[in-house]
Amino acid sequence: VHLVESGGGTVQPGGSLRLSCAASGFNFGAYTMSWVRRPPGKGLEAIAHINNGGESTQYSDSVKGRFTISRDNAKNTLYLQMNNLKPEDTAVYYCAAQTNGRGDYGYWGQGTQVTVSS
Repeated sequence: VHLVESGGGTVQPGGSLRLSCAASGFNFGAYTMSWVRRPPGKGLEAIAHINNGGESTQYSDSVKGRFTISRDNAKNTLYLQMNNLKPEDTAVYYCAAQTNGRGDYGYWGQGTQVTVSS
C-alpha cells in the first residue's frame, strides 16, 4: 500500500495550494479518504473527508469554506484545494484511508509540508 502526497510548499497568506495524494496497492475507490494535518508542536487534526464515491464531503470548522476535498477514482488520486490560506494552516498534511467502520485510519501517506508565511 502506498499513499504519496505532493503539492506542498511555502505560500503567502491569502494564497492557494493544491495537494494531491496518489494511491496504489489497495482498492482506492472502496474507501472513505481524509486529509489530516499536524501543525508544529500540536496534535493531529482531521480536516476533510470524502466518501468512497465522492458524493459526500465533510470539513472541520477551521477549513470550511476555504478548502475543498475531491477525488478521481479512475486515477486513484485524492485532492485538497486550499484557498485563502492562513498562517495557522501551516502543518504537515497527510492523506489517510478509513479502513474500518469506526473511522480508523489504516493507511497513511508520508505527509507534505505546507507553510503559510509572509
